[in-house]
Amino acid sequence: MKRALGRLAARYLRLVGATNRFTFEAGSRAGGPGDANAWLDAQLPAIFGMWHGQHIQMPLMRRPSDRVATIISRNPDGDINTIALECLGVRVIRASGARGRRRTADTRAKGGAEGLRAMLKALKAGESVPFSADVPKVTRRCDAGILTLARFSGRPIIPAAVATSRHLRFGSWDRACLALPFGRGAVVLGDPIVVPRDCEDEAFEGLRRQLEAEMDRVHARAYALIGRHDRAAYYGEPAASAGALQEGAA
Repeated sequence: MKRALGRLAARYLRLVGATNRFTFEAGSRAGGPGDANAWLDAQLPAIFGMWHGQHIQMPLMRRPSDRVATIISRNPDGDINTIALECLGVRVIRASGARGRRRTADTRAKGGAEGLRAMLKALKAGESVPFSADVPKVTRRCDAGILTLARFSGRPIIPAAVATSRHLRFGSWDRACLALPFGRGAVVLGDPIVVPRDCEDEAFEGLRRQLEAEMDRVHARAYALIGRHDRAAYYGEPAASAGALQEGAA
């Protein structure tokens, strides 16, 4: 059943990608689709920063030639996602998220270190790594984790956003979004942010704020390209409901 659901999810995302007219912008200096692809090729392998809630749509930005690896925790909930991503050409690393009430702080630290080592190895091998930039349960507040990965790997962070004019918005804490077919789409990549190896304290905090601002900018730009408002930006307001809210279905 899990394998069938995973394959169905992959087919659905292919349908979304094939039936939406996508605009691709990369970097503030990229001029057109050709320039954007050339610009992106020069940055790879890279760490693609995404806000929580965008994870469902992020496979839509992968080009056929891109080598991508991502981490999914070993809990059973990740099995379907793993199957779907593998069908879409993404290499999945099953690493412990070290979650659960009975886990100690030391166990959580080991779980985080395991994931960090796996991502560093992937980047060194030439694979790009998508990474959630915000603090869990505090959407659109940039966490230190993605900058730590950039500092140890020496690879740039590229803020990324994917938006479609027709989508479902869920009432979860991260305002997760599910793209729908037969509309317009936009993939926007921001200017790369490099974290020096010796970056600490105030300099580190400055880069964290810079990344947070650039993440917000690319999301606003992606929604502007499709003529919609990024309602998830108002994360300080309570969700309209606990269920799914359909936006822009017309």
